[in-house]
Amino acid sequence: MEKLEGFEFWKKTLKSAKYVVAPMVDQSELAWRMLSRRYGAELCYTPMLHASVFCRDASYRAESLQSCTEDRPLIVQFCANEPEVLLKAGLLAQDYCDAIDLNLGCPQVIAKRGHYGAFLQDEWDLIEKMVKVCHENLKVPITCKVRIFESIQKTVLYAQMLEKAGCQLLTVHGRTRDQKGRNTGIASWEHIKAVREQLKIPVYANGNIQYLPDVDRCMKDTGVHGVMTAEGNLHNPALFQGIDPPVYQMGEEYLQLVDKYPCPLSYVRGHLFKMFQHALQVHLDIREMIGSGRSVECFKKAVLLLKERCLEDIKKYNESNKEYTSDLPHPYWICQPYVRPTPEQAEENLAKKAPTKRQIHMENPPPELAGLTPGREIFERCVDCTNPRGKRCDFQLCKSCCKKKVWTETLDCKGHNLLVKTRKEKQMENDLKEKELNNIEKSAQERLSENKVTNQIGDCDKSDSERCLNNSSYDSLSCKHTEDKEQTIVNNTLEDSVKHSGVQSADSTNSL
Repeated sequence: MEKLEGFEFWKKTLKSAKYVVAPMVDQSELAWRMLSRRYGAELCYTPMLHASVFCRDASYRAESLQSCTEDRPLIVQFCANEPEVLLKAGLLAQDYCDAIDLNLGCPQVIAKRGHYGAFLQDEWDLIEKMVKVCHENLKVPITCKVRIFESIQKTVLYAQMLEKAGCQLLTVHGRTRDQKGRNTGIASWEHIKAVREQLKIPVYANGNIQYLPDVDRCMKDTGVHGVMTAEGNLHNPALFQGIDPPVYQMGEEYLQLVDKYPCPLSYVRGHLFKMFQHALQVHLDIREMIGSGRSVECFKKAVLLLKERCLEDIKKYNESNKEYTSDLPHPYWICQPYVRPTPEQAEENLAKKAPTKRQIHMENPPPELAGLTPGREIFERCVDCTNPRGKRCDFQLCKSCCKKKVWTETLDCKGHNLLVKTRKEKQMENDLKEKELNNIEKSAQERLSENKVTNQIGDCDKSDSERCLNNSSYDSLSCKHTEDKEQTIVNNTLEDSVKHSGVQSADSTNSL
């Protein structure tokens, strides 16, 4: 079957999708994708997957590719910095999705350390090779998600390079890689519009999407073919239907899907915190329940309690006939976006925040910490390196050096719980016992073989086993009675030998 490209791919395979749920680490798992599709999402991405781990770890691969027939169209996103690794990962995933996406937009510190995401955007030759090798060898299209440069012209040239290399759909996040955290700011739709006007492939916009009218306005202002959202979707999975449902309703529906499509508890907890962000500022005890919950059932109880509290407040609100006053656009029990404070507002909020116990403690440090930089504690150095040593280490070493020492010299360090010597001694003791037991069994078998008759075993015509065994013919004929006696001899020999040797019985050898 011929691989579709560009607009043909967008129209036929992606069904002209314009409402898109972004790839989100530990957040766009199957249960969440199905909830989003229920409320209008037309295309979903998997969480960002590490191509190298995906290639070598079968369990990671199985968990990452969890899907169902209703979970289409679906694009699998990878981060990578080697063309061969990205291609191998794409070949393993191509039968389970409609396209492979290359992440060139992640701005987090972990991406900088791993040398992927937005921290590849200055290495155009490498990016071009990765996109090209996938375009030429995969049976599904390759797409890309990028962040912008400060310069509109450079951003357009970057996008044109990706299109020329074989990218069949481009998603442009209208922020630079430095716009994150407190410095997130507003996404530039101007950059996105310039890219859209210069490319001949479908373009999606990402950034500044909080409500459905924002989607329509973005498409009108930029001319893009669809809009992708991450934060907006996490706070309100019904965003693409233009409704603002109660938070507890979304929580209940999501947990039902988690029962059907299980995922790690950390994913579930993260989603509940996002959806309930405003409500948990009011009901702090429920926040604690979700934070300490260790099962889906715990989360269900928290959602049920939140529902009861919200319904009580809704009833009071309706009976009072007073206008609801809040800094939020809607009452706290309604799904709504979280608006990040500006850098200036963040500084003001930090100044207003009450000091922590640690901060108070460090303002009046004890004598032994006097003169140190606030917040720092005295640590003695490791004997072998400059790292702080373990306070309870038997050899006055840091854990890394201690680990090398105990493995090299076969020692124990109770402080670091590295019991190499003890474990080896225990293993040797078990090996010795097993060897002795094998010798005892072998000796018993040899004793039996010396006494065993070589005649063919015949059927005994004596109904009384005692008469048979006392009969003088025992030396010349074996029957089922004498066989039983022989086995009894072996068992008794083993038991007697075990008692005298002090090793475990034959029934417990498996534990060794």
